[in-house]
Amino acid sequence: MTYVYNDSTAVVGPLAAFAEPHTYDLCEPHARSLTAPRGWDLVRHDGDFAPPPPTTDDLVALADAVREAARPPAPPPRSDEHLPGHQTGRRGHLRVIPPSH
Repeated sequence: MTYVYNDSTAVVGPLAAFAEPHTYDLCEPHARSLTAPRGWDLVRHDGDFAPPPPTTDDLVALADAVREAARPPAPPPRSDEHLPGHQTGRRGHLRVIPPSH
């Protein structure tokens, strides 16, 4: 799906085989039910919405996701990493430090 702002037109078609700027991939139910903003035209592809063929980008993204899921959790912070008088909560890669009063 993409918008052609100069022509006030929304275009819904099959998934692209490669990344294109300013386009959005929609699942089939959303592609079929999409409506254009008031006053705009909607151009819809009449054929089937077949998935695009797999690309190396898909395989790389899958491999990255598997590596991320298999990564061991970060070790807890050492006691010398804390500021005196402050307690910190740790969740994932973020650290919450309460405001000082």
